[in-house]
Amino acid sequence: MSASQRYLVLAAAFLAIVFDGVELGLMPVASLSVSKSLLGPAFTPELGGEWFARFTAALMLGAAIGGIALGNLGDRIGRTRAMGVCVLVYSGFAAMGSYAQDQWQMLALRFLVGLGVGGVWPNGIALVSECWSGASKPVVSGVMMAGLNVGILLLSQIARHWSITPDSWRWVFQFAGVPALLGILVLVAVPESPKWLASRGATKGPVAPLRELFQPSLLRFTLMGVVLSAIPMIGAWSASKWMIPWSDKVAGATHVGYKATTQGWWALGATLGSFLGAQLASWLGRRLSYALISIATVTITFAMFQLTAPLQPSFHLIVFAQGFVATLFFGWLALYLPELFPTRVRATGSGLAYNSGRFATAFGVLAAGFLFSALGGEYPRVGTICASIYALGFVVIWWAPDTNANET
Repeated sequence: MSASQRYLVLAAAFLAIVFDGVELGLMPVASLSVSKSLLGPAFTPELGGEWFARFTAALMLGAAIGGIALGNLGDRIGRTRAMGVCVLVYSGFAAMGSYAQDQWQMLALRFLVGLGVGGVWPNGIALVSECWSGASKPVVSGVMMAGLNVGILLLSQIARHWSITPDSWRWVFQFAGVPALLGILVLVAVPESPKWLASRGATKGPVAPLRELFQPSLLRFTLMGVVLSAIPMIGAWSASKWMIPWSDKVAGATHVGYKATTQGWWALGATLGSFLGAQLASWLGRRLSYALISIATVTITFAMFQLTAPLQPSFHLIVFAQGFVATLFFGWLALYLPELFPTRVRATGSGLAYNSGRFATAFGVLAAGFLFSALGGEYPRVGTICASIYALGFVVIWWAPDTNANET
């Protein structure tokens, strides 16, 4: 590929993941306003928390299915075409959210948005890792993973200036539909991965990448990728994300933009963390770095829910630190997962591993929602209890394949 083609691939994939991040950050900052508007007099704080969990679970379930099915599509029809389709899916259904008339319609749309959200990551990462194979993998992986949190940060800054309230929330879903233009551009102008094209030409017989992942030669790698992806994802959505509706509940009446500010501080830390996670994996090795990240995340998440609270001076500083530490995992995954799988099944393997964790996350978030109600809507207790999942990472990582030798 020419230098201009490689940079076009990087820019397109980065933007696709940035807007993926916008979709991931949308409901944490908008959920309570949407529920207050659509539920009307029936709204209660406990019910708002339950619906936040349901919206999140629907998105995660859709992302799990989309990541596997549309990641598989990338190995069949090409990384670029599959990525363009995914962008059109998540942006189109997000825009339809602005017309939702009740909670169940919104729930269905969040599931459909998730299909595209899940499919972008494996195809974008596979495309960039193959087109930039001679570059520093930690740097390229870090840049790509930072894109998710750049999207969340972008949304938080927009929401600080144009408030999301029960009377004004539909505009943010219309904004989330704008990336459809990017999806069209990707399909029309972005070149395909030369490695994928070469692997298609060399393949004989029918292509069945999903089936191959469960053959004896790759089964261990597939299962370990699923487990290592699931731990930080369950922790992020069943524990960490409660800080935003918590901020809205505590400060929303007097500081309308406080929830967006909270998300902004978290996203700023997360952007740095998701970029440096790949560097950390390269410097310390895959296993040691994952183990240290696990312990650090348990500690800082506990501090966020038990040692501070919204409106306290220390709250946003600890939120920033939690965002930084907890998202080191995802930069780590962006480097590690493509190393586990050969080119012919790389998008499918990465998508299956990363997004299978979202099945567990969907159920974990629903369980957290029930726990939230059982504890009388106490955000700190729910967040603290659910954060214990991070500690499993310190144990599991020592059984993972060591891919340090694959680094270039």
